[in-house]
Amino acid sequence: MAREAIKPMIQPTFIPLSDYREYPVEEMRRRAAEFYADIRRRRTVRDFSDRPVPREVIENALRAAGTAPNGANMQPWRFVVVSDPSLKRRIREAAEVEEKDFYEHKAPPEWLDALAPLGTDWRKSFLETAPYLIVIFSQGYGRLPDGRKVKHYYALESTGIATGFLIAALHHAGLATLTHTPSPMGFLNAILDRPSNERPFLVLVAGYPAADATVPLISKKPLEEIAVFL
Repeated sequence: MAREAIKPMIQPTFIPLSDYREYPVEEMRRRAAEFYADIRRRRTVRDFSDRPVPREVIENALRAAGTAPNGANMQPWRFVVVSDPSLKRRIREAAEVEEKDFYEHKAPPEWLDALAPLGTDWRKSFLETAPYLIVIFSQGYGRLPDGRKVKHYYALESTGIATGFLIAALHHAGLATLTHTPSPMGFLNAILDRPSNERPFLVLVAGYPAADATVPLISKKPLEEIAVFL
């Protein structure tokens, strides 16, 4: 007996690609060059001001992140925006416990050598100073209204892409950011009361840089070292 083709449970609906914009070649070149010139100014900042940032700016940056491509359109991310001082303090205290243990006991010498030019250590005052911590979670699965699990495909990859969109959007708005990944990060689920299907991906610190902020003198690899054209 011939096997019947498996039909999808939900029949997709397609609409015209009406929002796509094609630009003349010279304008494409200009736009690509302008974007590169702007994004190359982005620097990771560890010295933040406590100046308030309009919530609307954060909301629109998150909306931009939510447009990121992702596996099967499952949108397997959750952005928990923390501005409450007591929560930020708890996150800092818990993160510093893990970071102190990492720097003093867990980190291999070669990793500490790699970090040395950046001047980092286990102290993370920026977690309290910056006006916003955006704690990003990746959802391994979702739940249907009846409680059944729905697997999320490429959850980590999708969350990483969305995080990139978010960093670019915040930079575009004029804010500085820092990606922070204490290890392990399970304390974030406990402090922020997140469910077991959400895995901490990273903490994105966002705000204005401090007036006396400094950044390490570093360079990025040239195009020929990061890309191959075949």
